[in-house]
Amino acid sequence: MPVGSAKFGLMAAAGGAAGFTAFGGIISQYDSGGTTYRVHTFRGSGKFFVSSGEADVDYLIVAGGGAGWMGGGGAGGMLTGTGVAVSAGTYTITVGAGRQASTAGTGENSEALGITAAIGGGTGSASSTASTGGSGGGGGRQSAAGGSGTAGQGNDGGDADAGAWPNTGSGGGGGKAAVGSNAVSSSVGGAGGAGATGYGIGATTPYYAGGGGGESATAGVGGTGGGGKGGINAAPWTTPIAGTPNTGGGGGGGSEGWGGAGIVIIRYEVAA
Repeated sequence: MPVGSAKFGLMAAAGGAAGFTAFGGIISQYDSGGTTYRVHTFRGSGKFFVSSGEADVDYLIVAGGGAGWMGGGGAGGMLTGTGVAVSAGTYTITVGAGRQASTAGTGENSEALGITAAIGGGTGSASSTASTGGSGGGGGRQSAAGGSGTAGQGNDGGDADAGAWPNTGSGGGGGKAAVGSNAVSSSVGGAGGAGATGYGIGATTPYYAGGGGGESATAGVGGTGGGGKGGINAAPWTTPIAGTPNTGGGGGGGSEGWGGAGIVIIRYEVAA
């Protein structure tokens, strides 16, 4: 469990072994398996400032999720790693916003420590052609193929059914751990691909980067890790669910399925 925290910005020191001192983000600390970790969590863009010392850090970088427009939005790219050496200096942290369904081309990558995770793929409102990204968006209609994911960051989106809107099932967006499902039929949308676990503010390992479900008369469910459920395009009409903020989840298929913002977490060992 976290034993200390601070709000965004350069507000709390993080002293550790060998004189390592760092600031930035929301700071927490927890014990796991006899090791004590200090964690800097960035839910928005900021700075990671090392005032003294050197340390090897672990990282989680998740980009903003893709927007759903008929097809489910692809999850933002997700990257984890260990043993990145940092020393005194200021490191810019960029936390990507999710794509908006009404402007499928917008949204941002996430970047930290010189490492970039790609924004999730969306589905265009006009052509229903899915775009590539960290994970690919789901195909929107008339057998449109899902977009491609980026190797090591996510997976491909699922394909649409052959029908034209509204008599079509749309594909689910890809997730970090699994591809988005193809539409089941002309009335059942594909599920979003599952996300994966990563570092959190405490000893638990949350899921991130789930894909959005596809739109149809029976909407596809969102993938574990913040993916939004698709909208229902037949009575009783419902709007899709947006991707969960700070998971990089893809938005559900439909006109308001915005992608969720990403997140960056940096952690390192400290003396108990």
